[in-house]
Amino acid sequence: MVILKTCQREIAELPDEIRGDLADALARLDAGHSLSMPLSRPMPTVGKGVHELRLRDRSGEYRVIYAIGKSGEVHVIHAFKKQTQATPQGNVDLVRKRIKGD
Repeated sequence: MVILKTCQREIAELPDEIRGDLADALARLDAGHSLSMPLSRPMPTVGKGVHELRLRDRSGEYRVIYAIGKSGEVHVIHAFKKQTQATPQGNVDLVRKRIKGD
């Protein structure tokens, strides 16, 4: 599993409960399990193999974007608190930029 340094900082700012749920989901991904709705949703419009983890607690909804590489390795790309119904275009653009630089 590869977590981008910028994403590590984003994850560190998430609430404790969300970080705990995220650690569980990432451990399952790292063990080779595939996750599905409602926890994980594919995002083919962002890129091939790109998915979002959908996490929620009392403080709101959070998303952690990850991609599964050709070799099956998980790349954790971006984490943020969701403020709107749709994923904001700025977040989508940031994920695409980070994927290209990955």
